[in-house]
Amino acid sequence: MSRRAGPPARYNHFMRSTMRSVRGTLSVAALLAAVLGSWACSTPAPSASQRTAEERAADRDVADRVDDALRADSNLFSRHVIVDTRRGVVWLTGWVMSADEEREAVRVASAVPGVKRVINQIDVLDFESVHW
Repeated sequence: MSRRAGPPARYNHFMRSTMRSVRGTLSVAALLAAVLGSWACSTPAPSASQRTAEERAADRDVADRVDDALRADSNLFSRHVIVDTRRGVVWLTGWVMSADEEREAVRVASAVPGVKRVINQIDVLDFESVHW
């Protein structure tokens, strides 16, 4: 009487547990793909929150006028002041040498036509307190 040779019992157990693990991993991957896909479809189009071409052009014009006014002021060394504008709101960033220059930069920017508000983020470098 011959017995038909088959895989050992350990092998069958290993294959069953491996297949369960693979099915579980595939289920999680499919669920993740479905969730991410539905999230991506529900986000608004990027163009809905962006400025129009006219708004960007107006902001560039205001920023250029503020930059020109800062450069023209003889009481202010504005080389390191950066001007950014969005819908008439001007952000001043960068650095100046004194608190007086910082105040002057805000005053000059506020006086430019088309500026609705100035947000001052200028750093004042205090070289006198530095010990060399």
